[in-house]
Amino acid sequence: MKSISGIRGTIGGRPEENLTPVDVVKFAAAFGMWVLARKGKKVVIGRDARLSGAMVSALVRETLLALGLDVTDLGLSTTPTVEIAVPLEKAGGGIIITASHNPAEWNALKLLNEKGEFISAHDGKAVLQLAEQENFLFAPAGRTGKYVFKDHYLNKHIDRIVKNKWVDAKAIARARLKIAVDAVNSTGGIAVPLLLKKLGVKNIVLLNGAPTGKFAHNPEPLPEHIGQLCRTVKKEKCHLGIVVDPDVDRLALVQEDGKPFGEEYTLVAVADYILRKKKGNSVSNLSSTRALRDITEKAGGTYTASAVGEVNVVEMMKKTNAIIGGEGNGGVIFPELHYGRDALIGIALFLSHLARTGLKASELRKTYPDYYISKNKIELSPQINTDAVLERIKLVYATQKIITTDGVKIEFEQSREWVHLRKSNTEPIIRIYAESTSQRRADALAEKIMQTIQELA
Repeated sequence: MKSISGIRGTIGGRPEENLTPVDVVKFAAAFGMWVLARKGKKVVIGRDARLSGAMVSALVRETLLALGLDVTDLGLSTTPTVEIAVPLEKAGGGIIITASHNPAEWNALKLLNEKGEFISAHDGKAVLQLAEQENFLFAPAGRTGKYVFKDHYLNKHIDRIVKNKWVDAKAIARARLKIAVDAVNSTGGIAVPLLLKKLGVKNIVLLNGAPTGKFAHNPEPLPEHIGQLCRTVKKEKCHLGIVVDPDVDRLALVQEDGKPFGEEYTLVAVADYILRKKKGNSVSNLSSTRALRDITEKAGGTYTASAVGEVNVVEMMKKTNAIIGGEGNGGVIFPELHYGRDALIGIALFLSHLARTGLKASELRKTYPDYYISKNKIELSPQINTDAVLERIKLVYATQKIITTDGVKIEFEQSREWVHLRKSNTEPIIRIYAESTSQRRADALAEKIMQTIQELA
């Protein structure tokens, strides 16, 4: 799957159909040409632990060197660590070799600009065009790039987190927390225990901690995939459970009672902590819970919703000078550290909040408004114009607040409910997210909208 943010696919098979060495080289070369055109001389790379990582990393590395670019290789790393390393290395860009929450047979190249942030839509289109044209200019013998391996950036990343003024390592150490960690057999098994130890956590129960890339379960940190962690937290009488995705940019939590804290509420809790300390604004995407808006306005700040996608959240955060933001999938963006989703800073800030309040995780969760999201999709025949259907939906609900930043979002202010409809760019599908104050009401609202779509179609 080619998009403005990179290329993703299953390993093996035929070029252009799956992610093969041919595709990896072609796309890495296109990105390298883009970096060179912007006068960049170096690219930082890093990878998660998935089985194909070493192979894909080697292909990317040698392609960039062949273009004459220098390469700083972080080896096994995390997405946020690579994001931090790019500006520190004064590089022209970065490539993270990870398919994020996708299963083990997938891999991908995530592309960063010189700031260590995901490239813009405009720049993404330029890279795609370069790949399509295949107008690459490789360096002659003797003028290829220089390669250096640096494995200390994870420690640098963690040191920056521990030194942040809002991270209270002393309070965390005093709390004597027992924490279970599910690292899904990727780089979180290295990064999360290292961070916890630096924060003074001495009692760690590590599950799936060896970075073998043989994922013990579906790597997306959703409630239905973290049963082992939930059981372990309760059995081992832990204060908290932590689960991250393979590249450690998403964070989900488990309460001491073995119940999920809710991935939507990771950002809510962290934002609550920051907004209590410092007045400011927040941002999340249009498909994230209303709870962030509620706590932001309660703290005297302004909440703004962005289009879906990390690059859009970051752009809106900069525009509104937000001090905290992210996505409801457990992605925390804390600009004091860097503009990227970062599970590690999320862990440190959440633990600081938990330790300072003295509450149990379940008690902290009860301090936030209860919202429930229903996630659905509806398939339409290829002959149906999905844009026309969305336009007609706007007319049906014209008396409600309509937001068209990204698809169609209908806000029912009186009942504090919303529905967000987004069309797929690759298939005749409309994704429907609905939120309400109970799961039953959220499901019913989504079902009502889906029936309306079927009638209009």
